[in-house]
Amino acid sequence: MIHFPAVRQGPLRALSLRLMAAIGLVLGVVAVVYADRDGYRDANGDGVSLLDSFYYAVVSLSTTGYGDIAPVTESARLVNVLIITPARVVFLIILVGTTLEVLTEQYRTNLRLTRWRKNVKDHVIICGYGTKGRSAVSALLENGFDKQHIVVVESSGIALRQATSAGLVAIEGSATRSSVLNEAHVKHAKAVIIATDSDDASVLVTLTVRQLTAGKVRIIAAAREAENAALLRQSGAHHVIVSSATAGRLLGLSTSAPPLIDVVEDLLTPGQGMALAMRSANRDEVGTSPRQLANLVIALIRRGRVVSLADPDSVKIETGDLLVYVRDDRTSASTPSIG
Repeated sequence: MIHFPAVRQGPLRALSLRLMAAIGLVLGVVAVVYADRDGYRDANGDGVSLLDSFYYAVVSLSTTGYGDIAPVTESARLVNVLIITPARVVFLIILVGTTLEVLTEQYRTNLRLTRWRKNVKDHVIICGYGTKGRSAVSALLENGFDKQHIVVVESSGIALRQATSAGLVAIEGSATRSSVLNEAHVKHAKAVIIATDSDDASVLVTLTVRQLTAGKVRIIAAAREAENAALLRQSGAHHVIVSSATAGRLLGLSTSAPPLIDVVEDLLTPGQGMALAMRSANRDEVGTSPRQLANLVIALIRRGRVVSLADPDSVKIETGDLLVYVRDDRTSASTPSIG
């Protein structure tokens, strides 16, 4: 099942609005009938009182129509044609408003689903919307990725509601099932980020994605244990992030070299100061040293491999290189990541 982001109105508020509209409509008809009470005939012959006006309004709007009170003058009958009859239709619409709302919502959802299936392409699939999945989504958005091109696959109802509340399209089900990944249009995806809670599930998801896409879609997987990283790569993951090892290194840095952990946190925390960014090399930069650029370049990506900048003067920028640099995240606009 595909869940789309939506702003839902509370049931108590919706019911209160309908109730107020119904009461307002009844009071309006009562006022009209009571103002023209001389144009109505009561079967008892004692005239139309305020209570009789309420009685006639309720009976007429509910389409019961006992006939004991009836319009006899032309003006009263004209009022019935022009005011009370349309009010009766509106009153019935209010009574069946819940049903109409459900039907309208179903039609709107089906329309959005059809439009989404037609346009979804070059998107990123997030398998798992826990802490790692939410952080991955945040990183994508910070780097200028369109929220409409992010699809979350999750089986937890709470996580699904969190994803849709964040404005994301979410697909309910296990990412280990090919039918669920096909529902996410994995064959047309740009990348799949696997952020499940267990390494065995990550391996199964990686194998399923590789089987469905024939290795044409980039797979980035998170592993809890370093010993499972090699297994994930053999299963088809292009990149593996070992969360336990990374956390352990940061803990070690915080003890042996405390200032370094502050630098790392600054680089990873958006909007705080420094941030990592990546861009393609410009034509006028080809043949120059990375040290000559205005940006602080810390790495080159050449044909998918990281080029060491231990000796920047010996490295020259080539056509097609990707430059990884440090930017001032407080003043610079977000630079989209290059896949």
